[in-house]
Amino acid sequence: MKQARSLWAPLLLLGLFAVSRWPGLLPPNFSAAYALAFCAGVYLPGRLAWWLPMSVLLATDVLLNYHYDAPLLSWYMALNYGGYAVLIGMGQRFSNTRSWLKLLAGGLLGAILFYLITNTAAWFNPAPGPFPQEPYPRTLLGWLQALTIGSPPWPPTWTFFRNTLMSGGLFTGLFVAAMRQFESSRPAEEEETAEEEERAPEGEPKKAEA
Repeated sequence: MKQARSLWAPLLLLGLFAVSRWPGLLPPNFSAAYALAFCAGVYLPGRLAWWLPMSVLLATDVLLNYHYDAPLLSWYMALNYGGYAVLIGMGQRFSNTRSWLKLLAGGLLGAILFYLITNTAAWFNPAPGPFPQEPYPRTLLGWLQALTIGSPPWPPTWTFFRNTLMSGGLFTGLFVAAMRQFESSRPAEEEETAEEEERAPEGEPKKAEA
């Protein structure tokens, strides 16, 4: 029962994340996904930290791809999920008792790593992705191009990095603050429950035998 009560807050955040992926609601690459994956590693126990956020991410990705008439599954999605796995693994190395600033720094670092992983994959480009573009040269300059100015006709990739970093920091800060608020309210609720149980009338005493 206590474990179920401790999970409702992360589940609520997962639901809000799913709503935040509504098409056009947020700017490109301004997403709660990076913070969600990191905080799932911090707050969810064991295997739940892996399959629950990954399931929500996959379900919303498939719906988005269907909405935009893109392939429902692709190699590019697999690379993204490799990035999410890195963020979850990072989160599991952080205790939820660490300071808000340290957890925020962890979320920011995770967002940076996600950007590096996915844009390095775009530079390597082992197969055509869902968004056609000119291939990058397989050189150091080509890799730097993938991380900064990108490839026409798409906007410069540094703008995506800016949105990734800002959203990673913002949503990590909000998620951690929400969990801290929830955890601080739990002791008071548990004390009230214990007091109510103590005040509850016990069963009627047995009649004395003759």
